[in-house]
Amino acid sequence: MRGKLFATSDSARERVLAQRADEMRRAPTPSEARLFEALRVGRLGVAFRRQVPLLGRYIVDLLAPQVRLVVEIDSGVHVGRERAEARRDRALERAGYRVLRVEAREVLADLDAAVAHVRAAIVAAG
Repeated sequence: MRGKLFATSDSARERVLAQRADEMRRAPTPSEARLFEALRVGRLGVAFRRQVPLLGRYIVDLLAPQVRLVVEIDSGVHVGRERAEARRDRALERAGYRVLRVEAREVLADLDAAVAHVRAAIVAAG
């Protein structure tokens, strides 16, 4: 079942996505806030944006548009959603984005390692 979000017109769906992304930016998870702080202001040579609607149907955690890199921070809410997440990743990759998944617990336990994973993905994308 696709739910109410996907039963609306394209422009209505885009408004709903934009509103939801804005809500998510105002209330980040601890791991999202921590990783974004480490990546923001071009610290790795590219700018990142948080909670960005893409492809008219997804909201990605972090996006570096310059290198078309999506960084998803996986936490407990992703458990049981592996198939849906894989479909989402394939759709983003078909659209030309590279998707990097980072575990929330890694961000909280070893921020330097999480940043190193992102840095390596930026180098690979560039």
